[in-house]
Amino acid sequence: MTDGKNEKDPENRPVSDLPGVGPKKTEVFRRHGILTMGDLLRNYPVRYEDRTHVTPIGECRPGDAVLLEADVLSRRYSGYRYGGKSPLTLLLGDGSGNIEVVFFQGSYISQYFHVGKTYIFYGKISENRGKLQMIHPEFHIPGDKNDLRGFVPVYKQIPGISEKEIRSLTQRALEIVPDPKEWLPEEILDQYHLMPAREVVRKIHSPSALVETEEARKRLIFEQLLTLETAVLLLRSNREGEDGIRIRTESSEIFRSGLPFSFTSGQEHAWKEIAGDLDSNRAMNRLIQGDVGSGKTILAETAIYCAAESGCQSVFMAPTELLAKQHFKTLRNDFSRFGFHMDLLTGNLNKKERDSVLERLKTGETDLIVGTHAVLQPDVVFHNLGLVITDEQHRFGVSQRRTLREKGRNPNVMVMTATPIPRTLAVVLYGDLDISVIDSMPAGRKTILTYIVTPRKREGAMGFLRKQMQEGHQIYIVCPLIEESESIDAKSAEEEYDEIKERFPEFRTAVLYGSMKQDEKDQIMERFAAGEIDLLVSTVVIEVGIDVPNATVMVIENCERFGLSQMHQLRGRVGRGDAQSYCLLMLHSAEEQAVARAKTLKSSSDGFAIAEADLRLRGPGEIFGTRQHGLPENIFSEIQQNPEIVRSAKEAAAAVLERDPLLQESGHAFLRRRVRELFHGDIKLD
Repeated sequence: MTDGKNEKDPENRPVSDLPGVGPKKTEVFRRHGILTMGDLLRNYPVRYEDRTHVTPIGECRPGDAVLLEADVLSRRYSGYRYGGKSPLTLLLGDGSGNIEVVFFQGSYISQYFHVGKTYIFYGKISENRGKLQMIHPEFHIPGDKNDLRGFVPVYKQIPGISEKEIRSLTQRALEIVPDPKEWLPEEILDQYHLMPAREVVRKIHSPSALVETEEARKRLIFEQLLTLETAVLLLRSNREGEDGIRIRTESSEIFRSGLPFSFTSGQEHAWKEIAGDLDSNRAMNRLIQGDVGSGKTILAETAIYCAAESGCQSVFMAPTELLAKQHFKTLRNDFSRFGFHMDLLTGNLNKKERDSVLERLKTGETDLIVGTHAVLQPDVVFHNLGLVITDEQHRFGVSQRRTLREKGRNPNVMVMTATPIPRTLAVVLYGDLDISVIDSMPAGRKTILTYIVTPRKREGAMGFLRKQMQEGHQIYIVCPLIEESESIDAKSAEEEYDEIKERFPEFRTAVLYGSMKQDEKDQIMERFAAGEIDLLVSTVVIEVGIDVPNATVMVIENCERFGLSQMHQLRGRVGRGDAQSYCLLMLHSAEEQAVARAKTLKSSSDGFAIAEADLRLRGPGEIFGTRQHGLPENIFSEIQQNPEIVRSAKEAAAAVLERDPLLQESGHAFLRRRVRELFHGDIKLD
């Protein structure tokens, strides 16, 4: 059985066959998953630029991306043809006005432009000393083969290969692969009225009108969802028929009766779903979604208690050593009255300590082990693993969950996330998991007061920070960059730290960013948690961090450079103690979307409502941070606009697997290969 890859197929010809793609560009493409002509044709545009209308120069405004048709009125170039970086400056006119065009490395193109000739230009308008300017635009002579006019596809940036090159190479690939193979069964194409593959690639890469792309995109989204839903059904079927480890939950009342609070309605509902799984003979495989502070950890503790009382071991895995240590400290304190034996397993243990932990785990002396990825190592052997819990699910994939499951006899799995995800998208992203949502917060929890701070209010905000520190509280300041950048107008952590040290010399300050060594980062965070640092300047490395109840202010610098969900997560770093907490959004942009995001965060503390708004305003990449399962970023906005497509894809996937449970028919070979690629071999198809 092949997986649908015929070496003689033109789609499988290497991209290095394309003119201009040498070893360096081949390697760049390879790093971005583009090895063949077919891969290049499946590198779909993220958007289109409407270059159908010429804009008169007199109507151009700074910030506009426009198509110009103008004459070269003058040409200034002082260098030689091979003279390096001498700039070429053109003055253009079209009767409605004039504009300056600058190419900083003019030696390469100076010979193409002649005074009195007409050219087409496309680029972004800027302003320099009161004059309109265009820097490094695309250009051509009207009517030549490189005509810029039309609906032009824009692809995701690949460093080292220009946008223009990607477009050109894609068009050459279309010539080599004029008729891509159809991999969807004919009955699916007919039933769901989908565009054939040969039409899709033409209309997605070379549309004559934007309306043509709509049906093509519908087909692309459908096939991505069909692949995902097929994989999800296979993951579930792989587990069916395997008995899970039953954990009795009647003892949960003993644990809960000792708590100083009652479950919220959201926790109560989620616990009933968890208990239903644990009490059954079917292994639990459940995602617990809840906002920061909603009480996910106490549900995990209740399940751990029941597991220990049922004679089973539990593992609690966190994404960083710092978080693992924090969870270990919390769990050890909460379970101290029951006499459970707990161990911490991280990569920093010395050999003697590690061997001792592994021995206790293997003999069953340890009831609960808390750790990082270190618990995935082959030499970590459990006596009777019954419950697997992972914190911050977006840091762990299907592969890690499978590895942990294989360390027991199909143990129960609970994964937790504080990243709010609209339910429609959660079903798509985590379709192999049952989903519980904690949709209420504990009583008495204070709302974090959020304020938008424009540059003219900055001094007042700095005074507020001083007052908070004088009262003994601690502060986070988060910046989008580590170092100052010429190309990005935003404050860096280093620049901010220098200003803060000078402004608040009497307070203890520190700076933290991701490229530091892990030990150094841990040490700084531990000092901050211990109250030895008053103000911490950081990049988003603290987005998932330890609890610091004394931290009362989160300052987000250049908040226009963050997504809503990301800012909501950062805001959740404060408000963990009894004192009133605050979030200051330092807004340096008057752009409509940036202002809308800031106002949304100011007016709402509901993570799920914020996630929905984030999708509308900025797209899914801001919610998930990175692409999940290799899915295209635009798939989520398409689902939002057309939820029926999810139902259709599920229906089609179920029909395919009912007829061919292991995708062994020749007509399903390509689907089989895509499913394997999507989940990196974590699905059994033999």
